[in-house]
Amino acid sequence: MTDVEGTEVQVPTEDGTADAYLARPADGTPRPAVLCLTDAFGVRPTVREAADRLARAGYTVLVPNLFHRRGPAPVVELPAFIDGEARGELFVRLRPALAELTPQCATADAGAYLRYLAGLPEAADGPVALVGYCMGAGLALRAAGAFPDRVAAVAGFHGGRLATDDPHSPHLAAPRITAEVYLGHADEDPSLPPEQIERLERALTDAGVRHRCEVYQGAAHGYTQSDTASYDEKADERHRAALLDLLDRTF
Repeated sequence: MTDVEGTEVQVPTEDGTADAYLARPADGTPRPAVLCLTDAFGVRPTVREAADRLARAGYTVLVPNLFHRRGPAPVVELPAFIDGEARGELFVRLRPALAELTPQCATADAGAYLRYLAGLPEAADGPVALVGYCMGAGLALRAAGAFPDRVAAVAGFHGGRLATDDPHSPHLAAPRITAEVYLGHADEDPSLPPEQIERLERALTDAGVRHRCEVYQGAAHGYTQSDTASYDEKADERHRAALLDLLDRTF
């Protein structure tokens, strides 16, 4: 098994410095880079563990604090386990941070994260992969459209509001995406109803994007997050296999 080093790093952005977690194989050899965009609960122990798993598979993984404008992660105090009641309360407290992360800010930040990886000795030269969870799935699609020359693969899991009528809806990035895309939708997810799944699939197909969209039957929004009540072990294992398959095929 590959030894892994995980460190806290600081990433310069247009709006100050973003704290981030960096995981990479301990041998120091440059490895393909993965930019991980988290759910709204952000960088926390389970997220660091997931980054370490990817690093053990041979990747250099950067997980930034998406709400860095509000301070270091976590920007609100998180319980060890997020049940349904805690989830609702947390989103009320996170509302200002969510509103502050506009599409324009998120795109600027993505550019900063990609520049950081491009200058990192532990990251191999060439395009990177983007992996997004929950809100991070939409951010990953937008970033792939904004930086097509820097992104070779995109994976998104239990993303919500991916194909809405909003003028900044993630599906509208499809014509600019050159990366291969894999999306694992949650079956039981009111934030991504069937009509949005169909609209997203149509947008990707019409744009000629290499992609595969799958619905994880019986899985709830947040099925990969083991510190929440939405966790689904079987769906999580399926997501890990799909992600590694995409990364291994891309790099």
